[in-house]
Amino acid sequence: MSTEQPKNPLHGVTLEQIVTALVEHYGWPELGQQVDIRCFQSDPSVASSLKFLRRTPWARAKVESLYGFMLRERARAERAAR
Repeated sequence: MSTEQPKNPLHGVTLEQIVTALVEHYGWPELGQQVDIRCFQSDPSVASSLKFLRRTPWARAKVESLYGFMLRERARAERAAR
């Protein structure tokens, strides 16, 4: 059995990279609206977000899902630009 996961967009991506990419793409205000958690809305920082997301599986699942959606959006935009 192979440990490779070529179709998994989260394989090899750290939670910190995910949060940073989402902040760069959406910004903190929009990210706080997309995922309704206080660490994105009140005095947001990557460090506080990581601490919360590592302890809260449902919030982490929402953030990972939004990251997958963002990757699909980017891929569609790139295909449309060709």
